[in-house]
Amino acid sequence: MERTSIRAAKPADMSTVGRLGAMLVRMHHDLDPKRFIPATSDTATRYGGFLRTQLDEPNILILVAEQDGSVIGYTYAGVEGTDYMSLRGPAGALYDIVVDPAFRGKGVGRMLLEAAIDALKAKGAPRVVLSTAQGNEVAQHLFERAGFRRTMIEMTRELDA
Repeated sequence: MERTSIRAAKPADMSTVGRLGAMLVRMHHDLDPKRFIPATSDTATRYGGFLRTQLDEPNILILVAEQDGSVIGYTYAGVEGTDYMSLRGPAGALYDIVVDPAFRGKGVGRMLLEAAIDALKAKGAPRVVLSTAQGNEVAQHLFERAGFRRTMIEMTRELDA
């Protein structure tokens, strides 16, 4: 594997991060089009624009994996307080982790995950929680190998049928 480094995201990264985020949206929608929103022609721009607004938030972290000067993946996470809706205390929450398909299977996702965990711990998070789509078995395997355990199951019922 070529040298991959993990660093804090910068505004200049948001175009690539937005493209990767749009891939994430498409993948989820393909898994369950009733549950997940579809990607549109402007999803990459909107996703990147949203994450750009998060860069200076003190409880948020966005890290990128970079290889030969190109962003090949990112993770988006934050530190949250007690959440009575989720019945949990303070935690780091991993919102996104995405690796460009050309670089998958080479340990980049694991590097991003470990860097995010370390950064959330440094911000005071006592645990890290995440959600993963039912059909995203590759991600689930990554998370389980990293020590995550299953604690919740989301269920959806469509009301328009």
